Amino acid sequence: MDSAAIVPTSSLCSLKHQQFPSTSYTPTVALHTSSASPCGRSLTRRLFLHSLGLKDGLIGARMLPLPAMPARLQRRRWLTPVLASSAAASSVPSPSSDSPAPSPPISDIVWPAAGAFVAMLGMSYLDKLVEPMGLMFTIAPFGAVCAVLFATPTTPAAQKYNMFVAHVGCAAMGIAALALFGPGWLARGTALAASIAFMQLTGSMHPPAAGLPLLFIDVPKFHQLQLWYLIFPSAVGCILLCLLQEVVLFLRRSCKF
Repeated sequence: MDSAAIVPTSSLCSLKHQQFPSTSYTPTVALHTSSASPCGRSLTRRLFLHSLGLKDGLIGARMLPLPAMPARLQRRRWLTPVLASSAAASSVPSPSSDSPAPSPPISDIVWPAAGAFVAMLGMSYLDKLVEPMGLMFTIAPFGAVCAVLFATPTTPAAQKYNMFVAHVGCAAMGIAALALFGPGWLARGTALAASIAFMQLTGSMHPPAAGLPLLFIDVPKFHQLQLWYLIFPSAVGCILLCLLQEVVLFLRRSCKF
């Protein structure tokens, strides 16, 4: 027995002219049912197609509109692929910003280290030459200058302008602070603060030069140099280190291993 036969004919006919919201049409579905009432067959086919999830159905050459899907279900169908794609994207591990940088070639480590060794060897020889005059050539800031010039030659601190202007200016701050306040904490603090301000104002930031005013204030053998401290030993030492830097850079470019 057809399923439409158990539905009262009067009820089926009363639904014949019921208005269903029209939607877009999808591929056709052909149904063949036998029922005593044409109204019963039409309603049965509509209900069957709607249970399959089809929006519209075509029986023969007649297009049957079906009720539209509720808005709540439409939003759920739209959100499901979006949530799935976002979950898949979140499951992909992102590259960590804290990952260590790749190690440089061995030659980029050996040549700067060799340059620093040669620089200290040459300055030690100059120390012996100026020792009878009660002076010394090798000072602590030169160690930091070697690291900047040989290992990081492209940084702003390794630029020639920054290095020479900062060395001369910071040495002048040390001379002025010692003359104004004498040896002590006030001279150290004033000289260091003035040196940092000078490098910022002139755009010649070179951190190793900040040790020059403290060195002049705390080492009595440099007091006799007076204004000569502007060029010796810092400026003269920087000239020698710049010449040696060119050799180190040439070796880093031409002799890689």
